[in-house]
Amino acid sequence: MLDTSQDEPQALPSVAEVPLARAAAPPVPLAPEGRGCLFALSQPPLMIFLGVIGALLLFAAVHDLYLL
Repeated sequence: MLDTSQDEPQALPSVAEVPLARAAAPPVPLAPEGRGCLFALSQPPLMIFLGVIGALLLFAAVHDLYLL
């Protein structure tokens, strides 16, 4: 969402201004993100399967166009 506030942007605190207790704290873990379609397409068995299906469709199309 667009920031429409009229306030001056606040500068981030420098490293010297951050208390040691806060600086030493581990980062908060982010919510886990689901793995999407690009992750699934990077799997070798799926790509082999899709390659075989694509080759079968290509052979069938070539057969229909040139041999029938």
